[in-house]
Amino acid sequence: MSVVGPPLTRRVLVHVFLRSLFLQASWNPQGMQNLGLAYALYPALERLYPDKQALETAVRRHLVFFNTHPYVAAAIVGGVLYHEQRIARGEESPERVVAFKAALMGPLAALGDGFFWLSLKPATGAVCAALVPLLAAWAAVLFLILYNLVHLTLRARLYLLGLSLGDRLVEAVARANLPTRGAKLRAVAAACAGGLAAWLAVSFGDNAGGRFAPLLSAGCLALGVVSYLLVARQVPNYVVLYLAAGLACAAGAFL
Repeated sequence: MSVVGPPLTRRVLVHVFLRSLFLQASWNPQGMQNLGLAYALYPALERLYPDKQALETAVRRHLVFFNTHPYVAAAIVGGVLYHEQRIARGEESPERVVAFKAALMGPLAALGDGFFWLSLKPATGAVCAALVPLLAAWAAVLFLILYNLVHLTLRARLYLLGLSLGDRLVEAVARANLPTRGAKLRAVAAACAGGLAAWLAVSFGDNAGGRFAPLLSAGCLALGVVSYLLVARQVPNYVVLYLAAGLACAAGAFL
């Protein structure tokens, strides 16, 4: 019979979270993020399972295939700790935590891709790009601050949700309604991109003699408004790209 270790301390929990930031540092074609997951969990597993054989068994549980979005993986890491504590106390079987990971890594990967890669990053980039006329190169610094402030805050929040709720974190994530927030962020990105295009039209138009600057400015602003409405109504992105490409061709011909 294995010896049950002491409960997880705050220091151990913080250590696990910080290690989870390096989830993809040991990415490999066979297990993908499995080594990073095992590395993140190890301080907690070492405390929960003082017996070396039990510790080895627990680590091996998390060396199977694992792959999800690296940010929302924090929710799974927290949930794994929730289940591992119950396993160490004999309240549930080890198969429960394996099933937990397998069930969530796919849906959370899609959720993370849609919010972080396709919404938050473009929106933050577009806002900061639109501020280039005011901030110059400092706009890049602002991008890093804004993006990481949101991403790290959500990452920590997801970790705590998984740690405290276990399987019930699915309901909490659903209530966060990230897809709707992502759609709003994409609309912001489209509007900011339109404003930036207008500024570029005026700037380059002046350099070219200024003859077509008002026309280009009006066209770019109109594109920004139309893009906002299209994205807000969930029109496919290729429609917006076609509009942008058409205006770019027109601007190129004038300039």
